[in-house]
Amino acid sequence: MSCTIRIRIQPQSFDIEEESSRLTEGRSDVGALVTFTGYCRDEGGTLAALTLEHYPGMAEAEISRIAEEAVARWPLSGLTAIHRHGRIVPGEPIVLVAAASSHRQAAFEAASFMMDYLKTRAPFWKKEERVGDQEGDWVQAKAVDDAAAGRWQKP
Repeated sequence: MSCTIRIRIQPQSFDIEEESSRLTEGRSDVGALVTFTGYCRDEGGTLAALTLEHYPGMAEAEISRIAEEAVARWPLSGLTAIHRHGRIVPGEPIVLVAAASSHRQAAFEAASFMMDYLKTRAPFWKKEERVGDQEGDWVQAKAVDDAAAGRWQKP
């Protein structure tokens, strides 16, 4: 099965329906499409925004490597990963992963794999902008994210 991989890093938002259609349009072999959209949350009203930084070129290359690994592991017909950068306010989407396959399990697992690795391997840095006069911090890596990615390690 041929697989189309689309990787984009962009400041603007994205249209989930449009991206989903790109993976399924004209494809009669797609039996499942799994999407995950991550949103900026307000952290209980204390977060005004997140600013995401990345190294252009490096981030795309790493996400492409992660996507190629997903395609090698699961029979996918399409895979899209879009990650935003810049200032993002609560309620706005940050990331989209969409995996298309003939079967649901492959699509679910590939999407989950992509998100686990995007959280731990993609070179993005997040700076919090707090409401009021509170000083924002750089978001640190979380052990729970490392543990989630660890389940995909080959023995």
